Amino acid sequence: MCVNVRCDQTSHDQDQMLAVVDLSCVRGDRRLFSGVDLALTSGECVHLEGQNGAGKTSLLRIACGLSMPDAGQVLWRQEPIDASESFHSELLYLGHNLALKEDFSALENLQLHAGIKGAQTLSAEQAQQALWRMGLRGKETLPVRVLSQGQKRRVALARLVCSQQALWILDEPLVALDTQAQQVVCELLAAHLSGGGLILMTSHQSLVLSGGQTRSYRLKS
Repeated sequence: MCVNVRCDQTSHDQDQMLAVVDLSCVRGDRRLFSGVDLALTSGECVHLEGQNGAGKTSLLRIACGLSMPDAGQVLWRQEPIDASESFHSELLYLGHNLALKEDFSALENLQLHAGIKGAQTLSAEQAQQALWRMGLRGKETLPVRVLSQGQKRRVALARLVCSQQALWILDEPLVALDTQAQQVVCELLAAHLSGGGLILMTSHQSLVLSGGQTRSYRLKS
């Protein structure tokens, strides 16, 4: 069992895979954070903490390469992410925008995402099993636009079931989920760590994950 331990110091292990180095972010006339240093190796999860507006989502977007920092850099396997040939193929990002096509079914969305990520073709049966695990039995062929917000989030989270990516960057993956669905997600996170995967995430819920090392990093402006 791994329990979050608040930690502002980062291990600079020579085997680190993801490194956030002296990162700073300014939005408008406000500095959200500065001097952020983080490193993750295989089997590690870092849980970002901080007050609303502290810049947690901004940091995740920078770590994904979707936004630029005002200072510092993000490295993947010791290379800047914008120069890395493997970074985006090894990344699974789930943010507030679920990146679902509203007129496509849940099955079609899952298969489309797998194709975009360059994975082997995801069969309808594999996609169906992933959706069932997320509690969407009977919803597989419905267009996403008719689903509730919680059901849409489950469709997006079904990507975790099928993911072959090493790095998961997740922004509030447990939001809008009932207790049973939250448990399923925690099981998926733990299995990913057990397999040597890495997770950088935010969550207002406390996390207890087995199978790897989980530590917290509190953002300070």
